[in-house]
Amino acid sequence: MARMAERGDLMLKILELFGGIGSPRIALRNLGIPVKSIDYVEIDAAAVRSYNAMFAGQKYDPQNVIGYNLKPDILIHGSPCQDISIAGRRLGADEGSGTRSSLMWQTLKIIEQMGVWRPRIVIWENVKGVLQKRMSANYAKYCDVLDGLGYTTTNAVLDARQFGLPQYRERVFTISVLGGQPFDFWKLRQTEMRPIGEFLEPSALEYTITSPSMLSRLPGASSGAFAGRLMPIDRWCWTITTKQNRNPNSGVVPIGNGQYRLLTPRECWRLQGYSDADFDAAAQVNGKTNLYKQAGNSIPVPIFESIFEEMI
Repeated sequence: MARMAERGDLMLKILELFGGIGSPRIALRNLGIPVKSIDYVEIDAAAVRSYNAMFAGQKYDPQNVIGYNLKPDILIHGSPCQDISIAGRRLGADEGSGTRSSLMWQTLKIIEQMGVWRPRIVIWENVKGVLQKRMSANYAKYCDVLDGLGYTTTNAVLDARQFGLPQYRERVFTISVLGGQPFDFWKLRQTEMRPIGEFLEPSALEYTITSPSMLSRLPGASSGAFAGRLMPIDRWCWTITTKQNRNPNSGVVPIGNGQYRLLTPRECWRLQGYSDADFDAAAQVNGKTNLYKQAGNSIPVPIFESIFEEMI
């Protein structure tokens, strides 16, 4: 990237806002692209522990980056989606509303205060709800503000199944390029979906469903007082969620004799594109509940790999 040459840097500089467990940085590592994450911002202490465990020796702490002298090449933000998504309460993301999803406006303030050192590329990932009626005006305003700052913005709905992962997960990726041509999503390298069996552990009977409330929602069970059904996993799982012991979740694995089990935390991490080594590092510092949550809040690693291959 020309911007890197101007600064005399040897390594790509990225700014991760709402960084979670560092999906984009994992992608850059997998591609062998040298990277120095000049800032990583995440308020969830458990996610920070996992991030630091996967990048041993490089410790990052949550912080407020407004006013800092930042010079990133790429800014990536996956601002909270709870107030936009169908699964949430749809409280919206109006500026000044105080909702978690309205934090997207803080990203724009950070970019504005960078002045001439604004990032060459801004990437925003979120649920499809950002394009729907309740959110569309805010989304248009977000793009307009970036346009006023000199960016050209495009978006696309990308599904993890297009990038090798057997997970139905559709998300909106918005990429803004400073003073350049719009990002061409049609050029992204897509990969044939791998068999779900490659991601499942051979023996995980401790995750067999035994709770009466969950048993009543299994295929073939009478509905009783509970509405909805747990979906059996066949060729792919459904969107990885922050919890598996509830309905809806990412689906249930048939184990014979009319029994089913939940996805394990390791399987959820695999289905987001993380290696077992990544999971093992995080599992050293976090328990099952946090590992599920971190997988559900993450972004599929192979999607970032394809994006970075095209733009760098």
